[in-house]
Amino acid sequence: MDDATSSSSRAPRPKTEELDAALHAMGFEIERVSPAEVTGRLLVTPTCCQPFKVLHGGVSALIAEGLASMGAHMASGYSRVAGVQLSINHFRSAALGDTVLVRAAPLHVGRSTQVWAVKLWKLDPSTKEKGAQISESRVTLLCNLPVPESVKNAGEALKKYSKL
Repeated sequence: MDDATSSSSRAPRPKTEELDAALHAMGFEIERVSPAEVTGRLLVTPTCCQPFKVLHGGVSALIAEGLASMGAHMASGYSRVAGVQLSINHFRSAALGDTVLVRAAPLHVGRSTQVWAVKLWKLDPSTKEKGAQISESRVTLLCNLPVPESVKNAGEALKKYSKL
């Protein structure tokens, strides 16, 4: 391996890229990861819009499942988790150019299941705070599943960034 491709010479990967490639591809930025809360933001770009130039509901669902899964993975002691149910209500739209703030938090952390609530808000440009709520999801996950040997290091990136 030459210097250009060795891991020591590569620039560090952004947090979201390490934690969730699909969210990274949409432009999502993970800010906080802990067993009690996962937060982030998304600038609404053409990549994540439906034809009417508003945030695609499927992108909201992708964000909900991704953040809830990260939180549940940490809350279960880094055992494997699997989403089994996702429900989402869309209240308002977020237009092209809007920034969306997201917070995922556990509602129930049990031995075999977890339920997480994920809320999305528009960023109010005048106050830089949460504005109108866009959607709310509920994600149910099976937890404490065995981690297959082939992905035994799956939680390492989360451990690197988590705030316990």
